[in-house]
Amino acid sequence: MSEIEPGEQVAGDQPRLVGVVVALPEPFASELKSWRASFGDPLAEVVPGHITLVTTTPAEDWQAVLEHVRAVAAEQHGFQVQLQGTGAFRPVSPVVYLNVVRGFEDCVALHEKLQDGPLARDLPFPFYPHVTVAHDVSELAMDEAQRRLASYQAEFPVDSMGLYEHDADGVWQLQEELFFGGQEDSES
Repeated sequence: MSEIEPGEQVAGDQPRLVGVVVALPEPFASELKSWRASFGDPLAEVVPGHITLVTTTPAEDWQAVLEHVRAVAAEQHGFQVQLQGTGAFRPVSPVVYLNVVRGFEDCVALHEKLQDGPLARDLPFPFYPHVTVAHDVSELAMDEAQRRLASYQAEFPVDSMGLYEHDADGVWQLQEELFFGGQEDSES
């Protein structure tokens, strides 16, 4: 029996679950991890701060996904993101988030390019760039998150996006960091 290469789909396997995100840089990532934990969010320790560009999407053809995401990254130019204040998806979803006030349109355009080809699918909700700070916590904790981070601000450049796969243990694993303009991460 031959060895299976990393990223290779085996006949009969379930489709791989893919996600694409913009990771928050330090010190913001650690700062928001602490905030999220303080609100009792059970995912604070395992989900780093990020802006989702492609949410959990089944991928039948891993190679096609890689080629597609790499092609989008090669054509993408860097942009600035500014986070400011909070919002919530309540009552539809138990989520409090930071608003993306600068870079919102860039994230939407990037999402539209990514959510095409092998990653095309109908989404249950319209795409809305944000950074989750409280999820699946009590109403009181969501109120506290929304109030305490109402004046939060952060700004940073975005020059890459991460391609993730949901592994068998339910953990998102970075498969490749894709730098915009065709740069590649030498450690991938």
